[in-house]
Amino acid sequence: MRGDMQVRFGGRYGKTYCRKAVRRSVPSLRLGKGGNIIALAQELYASDSVPYLLDKIAQQALHVRPVSFSFRQQSSTQPSFQQLEVVPLSSPALYSYLQERGINTELAKRECKEVRFVNNGKQFFAVGFPNASGGYEVRNKYFKGCIAPKDITYIRQKGEPRETCYMFEGFMDYLSFLTLRQKSCLTYPDLDKQDYIILNSVSNLSKALYPLGNYEHIHCFFDNDAAGMKAVQELHREYGWRVRDSSRIYSNYKDLNDYLTGKKLSQSLEFPQPTKQTERQVQQPTKKKGKGFRM
Repeated sequence: MRGDMQVRFGGRYGKTYCRKAVRRSVPSLRLGKGGNIIALAQELYASDSVPYLLDKIAQQALHVRPVSFSFRQQSSTQPSFQQLEVVPLSSPALYSYLQERGINTELAKRECKEVRFVNNGKQFFAVGFPNASGGYEVRNKYFKGCIAPKDITYIRQKGEPRETCYMFEGFMDYLSFLTLRQKSCLTYPDLDKQDYIILNSVSNLSKALYPLGNYEHIHCFFDNDAAGMKAVQELHREYGWRVRDSSRIYSNYKDLNDYLTGKKLSQSLEFPQPTKQTERQVQQPTKKKGKGFRM
């Protein structure tokens, strides 16, 4: 027997019903919890991949033509992404933004995409960095955000499995590393001698623990702050001597991108320095000219 699915939307849509959203071989369905059509599709198709879920919704409800769609709830600081389009990175304005951050644009073109979308009726574009679940970290000069689903980015090299993995909090730090290595070792930058994991947020650290089990050497290029130190400590507890805290290289800077652009931590900034961090700074070797950025 075929029937109409009746879904109750939670939150501020508590009294709104979407009828005939999807047709299936059941008379009705009650999830027993709040949500929206994406949450419903996640239950039906046992997946968190938004592109996959949207395709399934389109297949089951061809007559539904939404005016717009937002991957995240809109707020004053988090834009909604409507009419999303992903294309090769080519915008001069985005190139200019990356250059301001010290990033090699040729490397950025290889690693990133250009995402175009509509927000509040206006068209925008930004640098998009893909993650392992089909989502994107999104950046331009005026904002940063995420196109769900949120996940880590895991970059594995071709050929023989690598013994070393380099880890970064965000993709700007990853691009900064590639740029620094390219500058210091122009002929043989050795960018493919190790794999890479970009957390896209330290809150994603648990998602990286399983793939990290394959490596003998784990180098962490995290921020010089409490969250970065805590993440390194958690990895030390999990993998012990295999973990190396590489933030000592830029101990006078907040992160690797600030190191690239020469933006030191402000002397007047109230910044808590854990004991390990202080010891790490004392032990930092004197920088010698001409050797470049090497690990």
